[in-house]
Amino acid sequence: MAHDNAATIAEFLALFAHKDASKLAPYLHPDVVFENYGDPQIKGREGVVNMWSNVFNIFERVEFTMLHSAVNGDIVIEEQIHGLARPGKQLAPVRNMAVYRLQDGQIVEWRDYTNPVYAQSLSK
Repeated sequence: MAHDNAATIAEFLALFAHKDASKLAPYLHPDVVFENYGDPQIKGREGVVNMWSNVFNIFERVEFTMLHSAVNGDIVIEEQIHGLARPGKQLAPVRNMAVYRLQDGQIVEWRDYTNPVYAQSLSK
C-alpha cells in the first residue's frame, strides 16, 4: 500500500504542539533511529518517545512549522522552524533541517540539523 509520506510528516509535526510524547509513538517505527546533529543517536521508539517527553517537560510551548518540503520516495526533507518557549519566555524560532526516512508509513530514520549554540542562546 502506498503512503503519502509528506502528509504523514505533516501530521507528525502537528502533534508536537500537544506536548504529549505518547502521541508520537504510532508514527515511529519500533527500530527508529533519531539523531540530532552533534548528539548521540537514540535508537528505538521508546528511547525517542522518552527523549521528547523530557523536552516537553522543559518547554512550556513547542510548535513545529514546515517551511519547505522535498519528497523522494521514502525520504522527506524539510526546512522547519522549531518554536520553543521556556515557562514565562517568548517563543524562540529555531531553524532546522530534518531528514526522515519512512517505511510502511512510519519513521525509521530521523536526523535533525540545527545550530545547537544558536538554539541554546534563543531558549534561555
